[in-house]
Amino acid sequence: MRILKLTPETKDNILEDLLKRSPNSYGEFEGKVNDIIEEVRAKRDEAVFHFTKKFDGADIDASNILVTEEEIQEAYELVDEKLLGVIRKALVNIREYHEKQCQRSWFDSKDNGVILGQKVTPLRRVGVYVPGGKAVYPSSVLMNVLPAKVAGVDEIIMTTPPGKDGKVFPSTLVAAKEAGVDKIYKAGGAQAIAALAFGTESVPKVDKIVGPGNIYVALAKKAVFGYVSIDSIAGPSEILVLADESANPRFAAADLLSQAEHDEMASAILITTSEALAKEVSKEVEAFTAQLSRKEIIQKSLDNYGYILVADTMADAIDAVNEIASEHMEIMTKNPFEIMTKIRNAGAIFVGEYSSEPLGDYFAGPNHVLPTNGTAKFFSALSVDDFIKKSSIISYSREALEPVYKDIVQFAECEKLTAHANSIRVRFEDEEA
Repeated sequence: MRILKLTPETKDNILEDLLKRSPNSYGEFEGKVNDIIEEVRAKRDEAVFHFTKKFDGADIDASNILVTEEEIQEAYELVDEKLLGVIRKALVNIREYHEKQCQRSWFDSKDNGVILGQKVTPLRRVGVYVPGGKAVYPSSVLMNVLPAKVAGVDEIIMTTPPGKDGKVFPSTLVAAKEAGVDKIYKAGGAQAIAALAFGTESVPKVDKIVGPGNIYVALAKKAVFGYVSIDSIAGPSEILVLADESANPRFAAADLLSQAEHDEMASAILITTSEALAKEVSKEVEAFTAQLSRKEIIQKSLDNYGYILVADTMADAIDAVNEIASEHMEIMTKNPFEIMTKIRNAGAIFVGEYSSEPLGDYFAGPNHVLPTNGTAKFFSALSVDDFIKKSSIISYSREALEPVYKDIVQFAECEKLTAHANSIRVRFEDEEA
């Protein structure tokens, strides 16, 4: 990995480089995505079946687009019992973590007849997109479905692209069943997002779409936002490790590569106050890469977006961490919890040398759907909050309104909204006559 001195210039250059990976930078695909969406809106099932054949090579129609109970049971027979056990353990951790996020409706009443409150309501129907194709992500199923279940969503619809044989990965189906998905449809790409957003004869319209995907999925979610809600427009994976001279270089190197293997656009950055550690980590990265199964992808990722930055002080390093605002951020220092209190911007913070990033991806409980491309400055991890909505409750008695109604009338007249003023004044016109 390239080793650079951390300066204002190198930091700015890296930030500019990382932003090029955003889905917003791939406008050349938007036309194709919009064409797919419009065709699905117009032709509904027919378009979904056409694009599934074109892009996935699968013959899908109204008779087989919905995964059957028989297919799910077959999947259970194909999944290793040990993997099923791990899925169930992870499910418990994820559910228990998200249960702590639950909000309740509240009401506050005063003696003068004022009642104010907030009504918390789960979304009615949510769509979960799960990638397919060459990859299998049962962990994504758990992370996207369980917060919705905990929130109390009435119906959870899942879409995932089938293989050429028209089947879905067994582990994906098992994870969906364990997590409590209501219906699973064999559709992927922009056509699946359009089907969820607008509905077809087979696929019901949802209120919100969550889940990761390729650039076509990301741009499709962006295009349908407003017709439905979405979780975020996710970019490529990211990891940033903050370390001092006490860090284990093998641990740091292994963790950097855990994200670099995702794809050629993934980002892996080490920021350290130790030049000696920087050199050791670079050596370990090279040695690990040579023996890993996805070494070609890893190498391209590191060549494109891999950096080791050497900072003069820990304060400078922390400032760079907060500017980069990485999706995953690990702290490997002598005093990791003290450092953690100074981290303002990160999707998930992993504290201590045994808190490796894959722990969060699969098992610990916090959600692995995280903000990317610097959006951790203003976005949060997927949570129960993403699957509820809040309605304000306002109730005034006549006795409560009377002392303040003239104030409201004055405010409305200040804005020249006389109908607003009148709707308040009319309630006391007998007193003003």
